[in-house]
Amino acid sequence: MDEVDRAIVKHLQQDARQTNRELARKLGIAPSTCLERVRALRERGVITGYHAEISLAALNRHVQALLHVQIRPLSRAVIQDFKAFVAEQPEVISVFVVSGGDDLIVHVAVPSVDGLHAFLMDRLSKRREIVGFRSSVIFQHAHNQVIDPL
Repeated sequence: MDEVDRAIVKHLQQDARQTNRELARKLGIAPSTCLERVRALRERGVITGYHAEISLAALNRHVQALLHVQIRPLSRAVIQDFKAFVAEQPEVISVFVVSGGDDLIVHVAVPSVDGLHAFLMDRLSKRREIVGFRSSVIFQHAHNQVIDPL
């Protein structure tokens, strides 16, 4: 990736709704060049999609938590099956398969602490492959809006 590609990636992360003409103007390149560069970045898999950022609170998801889950037997099939199940749950934001003491970390967003408790007791704990889990309520969350290539 050259400097123009890096700048395209940065500007699209800041505002993916801007027009090609606006993006080209900010970069100081011709719109046709900009369009070609963006297409090439998509074809190379650098740009994988365009997304709207959503306020979880506006969707009545005021409580976020990380669920640290241990499952057994530890096999590819069991991990894939559990990951597919949990990813389908409407409360789930992300699922991470990790190393260490936990096998998966599940990021959820729910209306309340009672909603979190209900999710844990009524759905998660009913899964036979789970041998243990713990939850960590998220008080604050910060993330990088723009990711630069290394």
